[in-house]
This record gives sequence, structure tokens and C-alpha cells, in this order.
Amino acid sequence: MSTILRTLRNIRKIGIKDYLHQMQYIGDTKAGTLIASDRYGNKYYENVDDELPLRTRWVDYKQKEYSPCQIEPGWHAWMSYLVDKPPTEDAVLRPGQRSWELPAHRPNLTASRAAYKTYST
Repeated sequence: MSTILRTLRNIRKIGIKDYLHQMQYIGDTKAGTLIASDRYGNKYYENVDDELPLRTRWVDYKQKEYSPCQIEPGWHAWMSYLVDKPPTEDAVLRPGQRSWELPAHRPNLTASRAAYKTYST
């Protein structure tokens, strides 16, 4: 939850359109630097100066029906503060570096309509 002064400051920085988008999807106002976008269109932001500790990184999902499993493993490590550099700057976290990696990230489908269901006879 934002204070009134912080909310007004962020509206001035990001504009009314992004303010309404953020309130609808994340329920808070945030202003920061766009770090990068992944291959699925998710945008990753960071603001070290004005945010509270451990709330300085966030993602703006491309899809309206979002789930945290839509984040690639390298970006998940960066979002969880396991690494300091985003996958665009770290060669170890960059996707497609290893021969055993899957060509595309598969989200976890548990508790969704597409989840695997065993057939009982």
C-alpha cells in the first residue's frame, strides 16, 4: 500500500495511463527503470532509490491472466534477489546456453485446466 505522497510522485513520473494499469494489475504504484523484456513480452523493472528493501524489482506481465510460473528461471532468480545481475548481463543465467535446456520455457500447469490428470479405470 502506498502513501498519498508516494502515489502522487509516481503518477507524476509514470503518467495516468500507467498508473491505472498498475493499480488494476499489481495494486500499487511503482516507478522505475525498465531493465529488459524477456522473449514472452514480460517487462522487468527496478528502482533501488525510492522503494522499500526487497520491493525494488517487479514484473509487468504481458498477459492479463498472469501467474508467477510465466517467468523464466533466470529472471526468477533475479526477481528473488538470488543474483544481482539480470539474465541479460549474466552469461550463466542467459537462456539457450546449455545443450540440455528446453527450447521454450514451459510454465507449471498444476491447478489449471491443462494440468495432467491420471486416468483411473
